[in-house]
Amino acid sequence: MPEGIIVKALSGYYYVKPDDGGDAVRCRARGVFKVRGVSPLVGDRVRFTAGVGGEGTVDEILPRTSELVRPPVANVDLVVLVFSAVRPELNLALLDKFLVHVEHRRLDALLVFTKMDAIGQAPDPERVREALENARRLYASIGYASVAVSAQRGEGIDELRERLAGRIGVLAGQSGVGKSTLLNALVPGLALETGEISDRLGRGRHTTRHVELISLPGGGLLADTPGFSQLDFQELGVDEIGSCFREFRELAAGCKFRGCTHVSEPGCAVREALDNGEVAESRYRHYVEFLAEWKENRRKY
Repeated sequence: MPEGIIVKALSGYYYVKPDDGGDAVRCRARGVFKVRGVSPLVGDRVRFTAGVGGEGTVDEILPRTSELVRPPVANVDLVVLVFSAVRPELNLALLDKFLVHVEHRRLDALLVFTKMDAIGQAPDPERVREALENARRLYASIGYASVAVSAQRGEGIDELRERLAGRIGVLAGQSGVGKSTLLNALVPGLALETGEISDRLGRGRHTTRHVELISLPGGGLLADTPGFSQLDFQELGVDEIGSCFREFRELAAGCKFRGCTHVSEPGCAVREALDNGEVAESRYRHYVEFLAEWKENRRKY
């Protein structure tokens, strides 16, 4: 039975790219999956039957190495977090929130900063450049690689392709940061629909309506996904949020108490590092905000 990877899911159909390099086969899933309470996902490696008349059947889902709920995609090993330098402006609180979820899933992350060509159009270009460089230094010190790109000018695109080669990645970021534009630059001739930025809201409208894995020149697959409107912490325990900050995770072993929340306990190694300038104030502030959000969600639900 042939094997392949699901590269698109749309309107109840699954498009399977065969391992032999042939064209994607449009498939329905066997009814047994519904009985078992499971559904095929984009990124799943599957066994399938090609069938007749151009329509096949997904017969078996092979074991997954990872699974995301939002966006629904399997076997990803890299999350490409896309943030723009301007319109919408760089939001480090949202970036840290994405990173918490990435770390919770034990996936690797690559930060991509877009619209470098538009910085000169900002009211205060030097402030924007300084903020961006400070952010890149901060996250590099924690262990996160980043690439600054201009899809319009092609700057940084070759470096990004090299970092994506051989990986199965998923793009993540708020609407309007240029995810579809970035993919169009990575894959010449792709021509994905892109959206304008709302002057009133300062963000874009969603232009991607389904999850799809796109083959990249030089190897690798990258999922274009619908924009995220919100991220919450309901799937995490309060003690897990701290462990999803890389620098906190390394320091926590030095805390006086096991299960230290790094807020008010004596002998906290994280707060000591903060006082010594070894932990960024923005990272710690966001951590405290996320804890408060988690507690408020628990109270509501």
